[in-house]
Amino acid sequence: MRNKFADAVYEIGSKDNRICALVADISPAGSMLKFRENYPERFINTGVAEQSMIGIAAGLALRGMRPVCYTIATFSLYRPFEMIRVDLCYQNLPVTIIGMGAGVIYSTLGGTHHSMEDISIATSLPNMTVLAPCDPIEMRLATEWCLTKSNGPVYMRLGKAGEPNLTENSNEEFEVGKIRNLVKGKEIAILSYGITLKMCFQINEILQKVGINASVYSCHTLKPFDEEKISTILSTYAKIITIEEHVPNGGLSSLVTKYAWKYKSKSKIDAFTLKDEFIHFYGSHEQLLDIHGLSPSKIVKKILE
Repeated sequence: MRNKFADAVYEIGSKDNRICALVADISPAGSMLKFRENYPERFINTGVAEQSMIGIAAGLALRGMRPVCYTIATFSLYRPFEMIRVDLCYQNLPVTIIGMGAGVIYSTLGGTHHSMEDISIATSLPNMTVLAPCDPIEMRLATEWCLTKSNGPVYMRLGKAGEPNLTENSNEEFEVGKIRNLVKGKEIAILSYGITLKMCFQINEILQKVGINASVYSCHTLKPFDEEKISTILSTYAKIITIEEHVPNGGLSSLVTKYAWKYKSKSKIDAFTLKDEFIHFYGSHEQLLDIHGLSPSKIVKKILE
């Protein structure tokens, strides 16, 4: 996904000289390298100075530019949080912050590189839009919106590499602020966002083998959240499953629970999240998710209980 993101920035930036890319201690590769080589006056590598990256981006936005700040999620959001809050959100500036390799994708690098709470933190900020596209197709559409249509700061959570296309046959078009149905089913609705949607498709395949056809929804926009669509989902399905690579507090499960209470929904809601703890484990991304309880087999077992 990160390579496709770089392609999108390059293609859009080739047509719009307001687009500029700021990175922090990331060696540009692929199309990001092409962007640096072809538009050096619009590319800045601040090194290990993420606070400066955000401050510079704010200044560029004030001069009419459309900056993108790109680095690993923990360093793009956590380290420069004060600057994001004051320089970007307080002034409502059109700067896009990319959290690359979000969740616990960097499994072998430990808690310093795990952004398990980023959705909660980002959605709490006034004026901040929060996006988490599920595949390269959604990411391209989201990036185009960020660079050409957004009117304020955006935090966009991305995976790393190798994510499959899941939305080619989607039942609904991508639109920022709207929950999107990807697969139609009955009785059960599976809601997720970002690269976790891949797991949702795997879960749906297992459920189909036992005669359960679930609907799958991409909640790619966590803020502003689609209250109208979630109220419809809550009144339509007897059982709702939320799955996210995020701690229990402040993520999708919290949002769904909030609206279920508001609309007095009778749906049974099961939330699958990361555990509310730092797990000291060295292994693959899938292995770490499994320890957190996020694996197709473990989730299906609980769904069928």
